[in-house]
Amino acid sequence: MTPSVGVVVPTRGDRPGPLREAVAAVLAQDHAGRLDVVVVADGVSPREVSRQLAGRAYGWGAGQVGLREAGQAGGQPAGGWEAVRVLANTRTPGLPGARNTGIDACDTDLIAFCDDDDVWLPGKLAAQLHALRDGGEFASCGIEVEHRGHRVARLAGASVVTAADLIRSRMVMVHSSTFLFRRGELRPDESAPAGQNEDWDLALRAAKRRPLVHADRPLVLVRWAGSHYAARWADRIAGLEWMLARHPELAVDPCGAARVYGQLAFGHAALGRRRAAVRWAARAFAARPREPRGPIALAVAAGLVSAPRVLSALHNRGHGI
Repeated sequence: MTPSVGVVVPTRGDRPGPLREAVAAVLAQDHAGRLDVVVVADGVSPREVSRQLAGRAYGWGAGQVGLREAGQAGGQPAGGWEAVRVLANTRTPGLPGARNTGIDACDTDLIAFCDDDDVWLPGKLAAQLHALRDGGEFASCGIEVEHRGHRVARLAGASVVTAADLIRSRMVMVHSSTFLFRRGELRPDESAPAGQNEDWDLALRAAKRRPLVHADRPLVLVRWAGSHYAARWADRIAGLEWMLARHPELAVDPCGAARVYGQLAFGHAALGRRRAAVRWAARAFAARPREPRGPIALAVAAGLVSAPRVLSALHNRGHGI
């Protein structure tokens, strides 16, 4: 029996065009089972989000939004209606609370996430459902990163992702918009500072239960240019410190520790906190002398290059700091 899938799409209502594209791509997946799409309005009126969804490709029906094939006018759209509910975030404001609001609203076998500026590519859901058939609890997939016209595929090089993998490396392809997991097993943690790293925490907790199954081809388009999280340095610092406190093993693995310490050094450097940047860079060097984030952070702290310039160069290559 084909499992039902609930897809949670959080939105702040500030990206109506990408939101419509994200929802349309979800509804276009080839899935024989029930697909329940829940758009969660976080800090914005659900009515406003519903108006945004009622674009040229959509029609209205009984308080729901249905995808209409392009060019259809009046009558029933070809292929029938696909239900999309728009709800207000009734939990903690922010991304984890919005996602949990969506989970609460679903009675499906599986839960999936899609950010409102990302796009599921054809075959995404089918590939992950196939990967889950052997008893997996949580699936991810490869991604294609888009930044200012550049697209780069990011793959894991494996069909399984372990907790050790996620400790050693953040593994950008294990992205929230790729998540598909059994409902009732796991939930985002709403204590994540400003929602930072709640997806990494969720994937790591899942991998500690059982290795993630991974469809290693680019099946989600992830757009970085419009990210709400890219340069909120104080929040990013708080999120990394939160992860170190929740997952002490991050400080044990030399590669994982050096990466996190280097990111902390870079965040402090971006905020002009030179002493803190030097301190964290020294810890990164001590954990792994070849860690590149340390010298990059020191260059930013010294004013040799700006943090936005570094990020832009990395993002164009499909990498983050």
